[in-house]
Amino acid sequence: MAVATGELTELELAIEKIIDVFLTHAGKEGRKGTLNASEFKELVQLQLPNLMKDVPSLEEKMSELDVNNDAELRFGEFWRLIGELAKAMRREKVTKK
Repeated sequence: MAVATGELTELELAIEKIIDVFLTHAGKEGRKGTLNASEFKELVQLQLPNLMKDVPSLEEKMSELDVNNDAELRFGEFWRLIGELAKAMRREKVTKK
């Protein structure tokens, strides 16, 4: 899939922003391109404080997302979290109408 060369739409910009945030945190320590436990915790605290405030244990959440059990989150594993949060947010918006 080619990266768009024209002006990005709102949705394309939103996807790009999610990728940029992931890569910024994933590149801080350890393997580039994956989130270790401390990078995941920092990302959640800085970027998802409202949507993740009711998660009792970030360690358990990371373990749940870590499909291949390598103690790191690849982008695809992290994307599962974004999907879960988006579904919850959509449900909230639908029930408020």
